Amino acid sequence: MKYLQTGSFYGQTNQTICLKGITLTDTEYTHDKVDWHYHENAYFTFILAGNVIEGNKKEIYNCSAGSLLFHNWQDPHYNIKPKGFTRGFHIELQKNWFDGFDLQQDKIQGSFTINDPDVKFLLYRLFKESKIDDEVTALSVEALLLQTLVKMQVGKLSPPQQVPLWAKKLKEILADEFTQKHTLDHLSAQLQIHPVHLSRDFSKYFNCNLGEYIRKLRVERSFSLLHDHHLSLTDIAFRCGFADQSHFLRSFKQFSDGNPSAYRKLLTRAC
Repeated sequence: MKYLQTGSFYGQTNQTICLKGITLTDTEYTHDKVDWHYHENAYFTFILAGNVIEGNKKEIYNCSAGSLLFHNWQDPHYNIKPKGFTRGFHIELQKNWFDGFDLQQDKIQGSFTINDPDVKFLLYRLFKESKIDDEVTALSVEALLLQTLVKMQVGKLSPPQQVPLWAKKLKEILADEFTQKHTLDHLSAQLQIHPVHLSRDFSKYFNCNLGEYIRKLRVERSFSLLHDHHLSLTDIAFRCGFADQSHFLRSFKQFSDGNPSAYRKLLTRAC
């Protein structure tokens, strides 16, 4: 089984940035299949464009643009790339980086997918920082990574509160139907809970209100479409459930530090 050291990924490397204990790599996937291998460091894989299938000893992930995976160090896996252009952004975290912040790397077991839209927004900001690449980048990247780990609730962070079944079911419903126009009564009926209960307790488990969460999901989806120049911003707005482009632009700015056109340029750079 092949062992890949820091900064090494299969494919064409567009950019590598080496910071203290952190390595950022922008890679185009060029191999149709990569056999079983593992990496020296724990790392994130964020798919910016295209598709890739990744399998490990427990699961198989069908990843498309916007998919985010975390791999613990030396966790073996393989990759299969369907036809077409695929691009990934990787963030490797060396053990000394975890140790420097007294974070326990071994608490992060195996590989897993991350669906939290707030974490994905942080990954897009990290990607943006990699393209700025100035004297402030190292500080900004480190701060964003710590925010990411806080969101993931790892290391010495307190364990998350017990999530009730209705909240888990609601998360699945909204993930599948984020473009639809929902009503409180309809959602409550599906979950078999009172609308007052849903309204009152939603923020406990989603850290925002119901409307904000749906907008987050729509904006998150829009990021994964920006690389496709065959789609106008109006096309993307409608595909993501926004009433019009103006509504899309307002919501996008609410959850990011830029506008869709700027991020589109960023996502198509060095392809």
